[in-house]
Amino acid sequence: MRRLGTGIGWRPEIADAVERMPGIDWVEAVAENVCPGHLPESLLRLRERGVTVIPHGVSLGLGGADRPDEARLTALAERAQALGSPLVTEHIAFVRGGGPLTASPPLEAGHLLPVPRTRDALDVLCENVRIAQDALPVPLALENIAALFSWPDEELTEGQFLSELVERTGVRLLIDVANLHTNHVNRGEDPGEALAALPVEAIAYVHVAGGFERDGVWHDSHAHPVPRPVLDILTDLASRTAPPGVLLERDENFPEPAELERELTLIREAVTAGRERAGAGGGTGAAAGTCPAGRGVAVLTRPVVGARERVGVAQAAVLSSLVAGTPVPEGFDRARMGVQARALAAKRADVVAKVAPELPVILGEGYRTAFLEYARQRPMSGGYRRDALDFAGHLLRAGRPEDAGSRRALQEWWLDRAGPAPRPGGRVARATRRVLVRRGG
Repeated sequence: MRRLGTGIGWRPEIADAVERMPGIDWVEAVAENVCPGHLPESLLRLRERGVTVIPHGVSLGLGGADRPDEARLTALAERAQALGSPLVTEHIAFVRGGGPLTASPPLEAGHLLPVPRTRDALDVLCENVRIAQDALPVPLALENIAALFSWPDEELTEGQFLSELVERTGVRLLIDVANLHTNHVNRGEDPGEALAALPVEAIAYVHVAGGFERDGVWHDSHAHPVPRPVLDILTDLASRTAPPGVLLERDENFPEPAELERELTLIREAVTAGRERAGAGGGTGAAAGTCPAGRGVAVLTRPVVGARERVGVAQAAVLSSLVAGTPVPEGFDRARMGVQARALAAKRADVVAKVAPELPVILGEGYRTAFLEYARQRPMSGGYRRDALDFAGHLLRAGRPEDAGSRRALQEWWLDRAGPAPRPGGRVARATRRVLVRRGG
């Protein structure tokens, strides 16, 4: 594994600032937000300067019960090739449930949800990882995720689960130290114990991010400064191994470039402190990034078909309780599941506002209330763009918004996108401008 150095998550909102930042060795871009045939000029300029770009996927759902979707794998492979990336990354998570495997309606979480740390779930994940590895042109690394709730009756710890995953597939790891902190606060898991059990030689790189605590629950927001406990976990990790790369993630509420540079400095200092601790005898100092001989050669012996069905039923029940209001499955913390359900609905509202920015303009201050009301009745099943269309159609069928001008603007927006062919491009813009003019915007 090549040495990556210090990196930052590339986002369109901070693209210019990232290009000007000193000491940026590499960047990571959300794979689903990059089109291989129309790469952003900023990413092209970074590549020309020799900055490595790594696509980071969020929609494969390799921890789900179904086999990986071929179209999604092809799309991820195309992005790796277009960017000339040395590897691609994804998550140990499930993002959808139901469907033919469980003879229940298909549902989407719109978010990364934790897989149960059971033998069944591990068997399914390992087979899905092998399928993905065969379809990708470069090595794959998987990230540990943050979670607001725990599965009952788990059979493995986080460290045991990740270690056996690496042993059986040879996959590399993207260790998110912010997620280790999240799971410490929310699930009582010791970050040190998780790090001690990790196969550190498999680490491809490390994520660092911020969050916030509310009512005893830590939210991995990627919209707040990196807290000291997360930097301390990074120091602990760096005392055990030399991570090939460390990257700062920020997805919302972007600060001034100087603040991002200050956080990058704190990250470098945390890594240096870990190396010094290792040099003083306080850590193992093992090298990371290369898998030892023999990893990835184990063969599955358990019946994965039956495991897929069992995992599918369990995940569908959990997801249905979170997005469709069905009862919380036995053994789960109802309060935490309620927190997760509200977080999923809030994220839906936020992402739909991003993919369809005209909707908050047309609906004004009532957008969020209206969307959350809709989300309680209609689980997402076809992605965020489909969700935006369905939301608008739902309002129109109900005769909303009450203001006739806003309703006409919403109807124009919906017809322009849901009709058999695109309507004249200026109509939606003109209708939206009329709404703004009436409001004095």
